[in-house]
Amino acid sequence: MSNTLTYKEYIASVEFCAEDEVFYGRVLGINDLITFEGSDVKKLKSAFNEAVDDYLETCKELNKEPNKTYKGVFNVRVDTSVHKQAALIASQNQITLNEFVKRAISFAIENKAKLSLS
Repeated sequence: MSNTLTYKEYIASVEFCAEDEVFYGRVLGINDLITFEGSDVKKLKSAFNEAVDDYLETCKELNKEPNKTYKGVFNVRVDTSVHKQAALIASQNQITLNEFVKRAISFAIENKAKLSLS
């Protein structure tokens, strides 16, 4: 089951509020906060599409880049045993730990790995 929507290469997270009986979402990968909601899936999708179109039009009017800029650098915190295992595997393969992490992330993306958060 997917809790995301996609429209014009934009992705949104989607949730349901039982108390309010409404679906709601947030557009990901942008510098601004864009939310939308709908009382059913069809209305939710329509609201998402409209929110993206409105956002892109506003960005065009403001001469603003709509997409978040990523630097390609970030810190990762892992358990010490994971750090040790990754460093040893990298060393055994005569690559840096940074290269090992880059390859692991690329592998996960290429295989569309699902993360289990249980």
